[in-house]
Amino acid sequence: MSNLETIRKSKKLTRRELALLSGVKEITIRYYESGILDLSKAKLCVLISLAKALKVKVIDIVDKDLIRYIR
Repeated sequence: MSNLETIRKSKKLTRRELALLSGVKEITIRYYESGILDLSKAKLCVLISLAKALKVKVIDIVDKDLIRYIR
């Protein structure tokens, strides 16, 4: 399970609700959560939109492996 999916579920949001709050298409959210699209390669504006909608920091939603690479 991706960080994005874990956080979304902890906020009790559906993908559709997150899409409405963030302005990111529902299918795109599904692809990020399933790993079809690599969230670490998303445009910064997409990451910021998702983070704002979830009320978390961008670093909280990116993949754990990317966090290790950054540090």
